[in-house]
Amino acid sequence: MIEARLYLLQRGSAILLAPLVLIHLGLILYAIGDGLSAAEILERTRGNLGWAAFYGLFVLAVAVHAPIGLRNLAREWLAWRGRSVDATTLAFGLVLLALGLRAVWAVIGVGAGDGA
Repeated sequence: MIEARLYLLQRGSAILLAPLVLIHLGLILYAIGDGLSAAEILERTRGNLGWAAFYGLFVLAVAVHAPIGLRNLAREWLAWRGRSVDATTLAFGLVLLALGLRAVWAVIGVGAGDGA
């Protein structure tokens, strides 16, 4: 039962990630094409709840998708079984989530001059 749920979670997160990645890449190309500096990009994102929601969702989808894939690889390629593989990949997902949300806060956060 857990395998079916993990399968659905990974496929669902992939469906969510596909457009998010394309939009993100498009934004990068736009910023490069316009010659925006890092400071100009931060000026545009600072305090913007729309960007916070977009990149927060991106981080959440990655934090769900990647650990499930790593768990599958560890089980198939390394024959790693049991609770330790589950605990390790869960911990990896939580680290991804924490670091990703920290990055979102640093870019979107409201304290522009605080070195966030």
